[in-house]
Amino acid sequence: MTTPTSTDSGSVLQAREVSKSVPMPGQPLQILNAINLSVNKAESLAIVGESGSGKSTLLGLLAGLDVPSSGSIALMGNNLETMNEDQRAKVRAAHVGFVFQSFQLLANLSALENVMLPLEIGNVPNADTKAQDILYRVGLEKRIHHYPSQLSGGEQQRVALARAFVAKPDILFADEPTGNLDTKTGASIADQLFELNATEDTTLILVTHDIKLALRCNRTITMNAGQLQSDLSNS
Repeated sequence: MTTPTSTDSGSVLQAREVSKSVPMPGQPLQILNAINLSVNKAESLAIVGESGSGKSTLLGLLAGLDVPSSGSIALMGNNLETMNEDQRAKVRAAHVGFVFQSFQLLANLSALENVMLPLEIGNVPNADTKAQDILYRVGLEKRIHHYPSQLSGGEQQRVALARAFVAKPDILFADEPTGNLDTKTGASIADQLFELNATEDTTLILVTHDIKLALRCNRTITMNAGQLQSDLSNS
């Protein structure tokens, strides 16, 4: 069992003995086994490991996109494993931003409309102005009325990043945020991630195969065969 590195007193996210298995013919497939983890406010954490090590599964559980088979996860004081999907969705809407590797933009909405969407769902006033402001911050002031099909991969990822940050989440989860991008564009996206993380005081948790990106985080945890193999400070 791995002991959490961060102190619980300042943590915004705590995982205790978290395991995940899925039914399979013969016997269940164990994806995660007894993960313990604590993450502090405004911290940046990288999750690394080989393909199939359980990184993305853990990220989804921590964000409340799924529930563990056993163990507990507290996100901003909310015990996710005791909630139904609607309740977890409300917690995500209040506290979480998520950047997907595949962008997950709505094709029939412009860049501006994609970024406005979480604000409109939350009935946040001046959604259009706030969405424009953050699109300007990620360098898309000339592309706000373009649709995803009219944008490059890097531009789509910047729209996804703007959408994740526009509601000023307490925690931003990013799954391979530079995985589909060329080196130059990936570096630009990484710079924007850490800039927004610093200026908004948002906790950043990302899954990546990019060691250089991982080393920019405060901490790196390494997954191996569904277990937390190491938890190291990068300072």
